[in-house]
Amino acid sequence: MDDLATPQNGQPPLQRIAVLGAGSWGTALAFSLAAHGGHEVSLWARRVEQAHEIRTTRRNDRYLRDVSLPENVQVTSDIDEVVRGAWLWVVAVPSQFVRSVAVQLADEVSDAITVVSVAKGIENETLMTTTEVLRDVLPAVDRSRIGVLYGPSHAEEVAAAKPTSVVVAFPDLAAAERVQEAFLTRALRVYVNTDLRGVEIGGSVKNVMALAAGIGDGMGLGDNAKAGLVTRGLAEIKRLGCAMGADPETFSGLAGMGDLIVTCFSQHSRNRRFGEMIGQGRSTQEAEAAMTMVVEGVRTTTSVRALAQKYGVEMPITEAIHAILFEGLDVHDAASDLLARDPKAEDVNASVRA
Repeated sequence: MDDLATPQNGQPPLQRIAVLGAGSWGTALAFSLAAHGGHEVSLWARRVEQAHEIRTTRRNDRYLRDVSLPENVQVTSDIDEVVRGAWLWVVAVPSQFVRSVAVQLADEVSDAITVVSVAKGIENETLMTTTEVLRDVLPAVDRSRIGVLYGPSHAEEVAAAKPTSVVVAFPDLAAAERVQEAFLTRALRVYVNTDLRGVEIGGSVKNVMALAAGIGDGMGLGDNAKAGLVTRGLAEIKRLGCAMGADPETFSGLAGMGDLIVTCFSQHSRNRRFGEMIGQGRSTQEAEAAMTMVVEGVRTTTSVRALAQKYGVEMPITEAIHAILFEGLDVHDAASDLLARDPKAEDVNASVRA
């Protein structure tokens, strides 16, 4: 281990990787890190009974079927135990729960810890991204060692070792490269980026656009409409990100265009499937009841709309999705409203100049 994993208090070097969250994504990453990366991994499940079941069966059928965890994955519901001796903490809980989980970890922080969030979303109450929440709750962790791993990466395909490309973003390139090395396998290709803001905005706002894409699928609007919606959705993401100081080039990458494509089109996408149910006539409450896992885009829609208002950014698709989910707007009326907007020139560089 290099000095990034060596405590300064005379304790032995930290060896393990801790994955916080035993949903589908956390389980898939724990499997990939252990089975293909050869790491010692500890996996935290919030519920005691879930931890016991995974530990004894080596499976997590509720969230990720047909995957057997290897013996070098330790499973526990003790949050202090899961991070003890780990140099890297992988935060894999839904974005709205990142703060409450981080609070429980505050006493375990050392100057050797690196934290990577794989949760995609923006906190409703504060409009903070997940890394901003982590910095807020864990001030003892060097800011340069708090980052994200985002990109077009459904858990089902990562666990099946299907070729996948993701991006690791940290303010510090050395920290990004250290995490890149940890996650890299023959099937999981990992790139690095130092535009943390851009990667987080791209990876979070795309869930709102996936809801819109799903609504279009449910309504039967067709491929032409979906392609146009995804393209204009990317323009909204780029406008907001650039207004918040992101590099516009980031949105042509894995956490921008890449993640947007897979989330809007994939059969595995929870956000697209949720939107499809809305487009077929279900209410927000009915669609939520039909889902077994958290749909990040629903609550993120509120945050993204608030950010757009804060930064003075026009985001008509986001406004329409918010009105459908929370204000009772009929999906057909929303589609008509979007199509009836004033015609204008397509200026793909408008967000760069904004």
